[in-house]
Amino acid sequence: MSLIGFHKLLIATAITFCALFAAWQGALFVREGGGVSLALAAFFALMAAGLAYYLANLQRFLGRRP
Repeated sequence: MSLIGFHKLLIATAITFCALFAAWQGALFVREGGGVSLALAAFFALMAAGLAYYLANLQRFLGRRP
């Protein structure tokens, strides 16, 4: 596996973690309330979206044309 391929795998794993953690904190907020759960859910959802954008445009970030 190339270094770029391994990097894509790590980014995909991070996206999955962030999305699942955001969903878990969102469910915790709905069930129990609390500002910290809502803040964590929002933050990790934004991180998942940002990482997904990065993964989708990785070639452009590396200076290569798709």
